[in-house]
Amino acid sequence: MPDPARSHPASHELDAPPWRRVSRLLATARQISKAYNDGFADLGLNLTTATILVYVEEFGPATQTQIADHLGHGRAATSSSIDRLVAEQLVERLPNPADRRVWLISITEKAKPILETIAGIDARIRDGLRHGITRAQRQNSQPSWNSSR
Repeated sequence: MPDPARSHPASHELDAPPWRRVSRLLATARQISKAYNDGFADLGLNLTTATILVYVEEFGPATQTQIADHLGHGRAATSSSIDRLVAEQLVERLPNPADRRVWLISITEKAKPILETIAGIDARIRDGLRHGITRAQRQNSQPSWNSSR
């Protein structure tokens, strides 16, 4: 006898098997990442390099380790992204007065207009992702593990 749970598609996404929900979530995350990478491509940036610029602008000069921790990336991968930004003269490495072994990554003047463009691209993409969903709907759709109850 066929299993009824397997023969009928889930009536709601949350009724789908966990592996299918995770798979769809990962596919959605890849699509969002691609949208950002496509949006930043004309600037010669990708999501990682744009995030580094925004992070350093918001929090001030930071170490490579702080940036890597924020991104959730390894230090070597983060270093490669920072090297690209240094080559484009969007960030610079400055000596850290508190620790001569460590460099601080700082925004350059050349990066400031690019940061405004990044903000505009981000706003456009977020607006597209939210299209047709009210603020109240977004606020009421917090996952149960994110509630303060």
